Amino acid sequence: MRSFARWTALGAAAALLVTGCGDSSGSDRGGGKTDQAQPTAGPSASAGDLPSALTSQRLDWGRCKATADSTAPGSDWQCATLKAPLDWSKPDGDTIGLALIRTKAREEHRIGSLVFNFGGPGSSGVSTMPAYAAAVSLLRERYDLVSWDPRGVAASEGVRCRGDKQIQAAETVDITPDTPAEEKAYLRDSTDFGKGCEKDAGELMAHVSTTDSARDMDLMRQVLGDRKTHYFGISYGTALGGVYAHLFPQNVGRLVLDAVSDPSADMVGHRKNQARGFQRALNAYLKSTGQDPEQGSRKIADLLKRLDANPLPAASGRQLTQALAYIGIILPLYSEDSWPTLTSALATAQRGDGSELLALADEYNERDPSGRYGTGAHSQRVISCLDDKQRLTVEETRKLLPEFERISPVFGPFLGWDTVGWCHDWPVAGQYQTPEVSAPGAAPILVVGNTGDPATPYEGTGKMAAELGRDVGVVLTWKGEGHGSYGSGSDCVDSTVNAYLLAGTVPRDGKVCS
Repeated sequence: MRSFARWTALGAAAALLVTGCGDSSGSDRGGGKTDQAQPTAGPSASAGDLPSALTSQRLDWGRCKATADSTAPGSDWQCATLKAPLDWSKPDGDTIGLALIRTKAREEHRIGSLVFNFGGPGSSGVSTMPAYAAAVSLLRERYDLVSWDPRGVAASEGVRCRGDKQIQAAETVDITPDTPAEEKAYLRDSTDFGKGCEKDAGELMAHVSTTDSARDMDLMRQVLGDRKTHYFGISYGTALGGVYAHLFPQNVGRLVLDAVSDPSADMVGHRKNQARGFQRALNAYLKSTGQDPEQGSRKIADLLKRLDANPLPAASGRQLTQALAYIGIILPLYSEDSWPTLTSALATAQRGDGSELLALADEYNERDPSGRYGTGAHSQRVISCLDDKQRLTVEETRKLLPEFERISPVFGPFLGWDTVGWCHDWPVAGQYQTPEVSAPGAAPILVVGNTGDPATPYEGTGKMAAELGRDVGVVLTWKGEGHGSYGSGSDCVDSTVNAYLLAGTVPRDGKVCS
């Protein structure tokens, strides 16, 4: 059930959110943005400007400790720590350790390293890579499969903003406040979360942006001994890949961007897009069960309203709150294979038992039976709030709520309020309104979109390709359901991506797999 649902963001008080959607106005193909402060190549962009202590470091590859998969008897996974500047404007200053994992190519005629980012932001590549390796086993024939925990994530100085008891207590916060008192509690919770992040992360909190991680990627390329960066980015990983291509177009090798985050959308645009994407996926789910989407959505929205006032009991002795129910409903929409799970969970909740939706929410929140929570959502929020410059007031959010509810009667209320709650009173300022991904002169980049993607709606695919630039972004479309395309059941998609990565065969721009 868990699969790779953390490929994209879900956040807020209930650990849901948003990174990458697709429905804001984009630039013309080949054009870039000129009206906002953007990351630029800058003085630390070229290898010659970095101290040799960084570029010449030797990685001490050894047995992994981070994941069960990578420590199994006979495992050929290796782990190491890469030193990178804490502050990329001071490459001679303090460093941070980045946790890496790899398994070597099987064939003698290797192409190089293929670096994976599984999204979030906040997903641990060290934990995810061994589990994902079977899906990309063909690529291992000629590539070393490599991933890492980006700065601020898991073993790379992972940020923990709250203790487990505080996280569970926050699950009762109303994420669609109806009264001044509820609004105050909602915003206070966001402020407290940010203060907890600041206390734990310290100086690191201002140095975990997507731009910082893109620079880390190019250092990684040099230390791994690769002339070009070959990269597979999923969901948020597509935004990171786009920023990398902008900063280092001359170092772009074979890049695949799957489940594409819309680079033309600002923070509000992302939430609108994701409201639209999840509602679209919910409609497809309801149709598959023989229900009218409008009536089915109304029934689910009514359930959520009831939970707002009266949480449901669960077998564990805990309660299913509205915030947790949102997560429990959203998680199965990431994969068509999980739709039957959603049917059962909704039916059980309608009968007055919140156990199944609560179990789904716990799965997403990485809550184990002992009550311990993972910290992926913490890292996600710290990274995205450093990236996103936009900060709304409560008054501005209230004006947006009717539009959000028109977009999605089910998810609109939550995602609308999230425009103010996600980075409210955040301790550090955001860097940009939207990321710059234009990459003139880069080698062709394969941009893969799924027409039924709930979390990174398909519209973002064309917008990413357009902003990468003419003759750079090459679109591959799959008419499917679920989050992501590669490895999701389409032989057409898989063979096209494999041919690009293994043989350098660039498909026709606009190719469609049905």
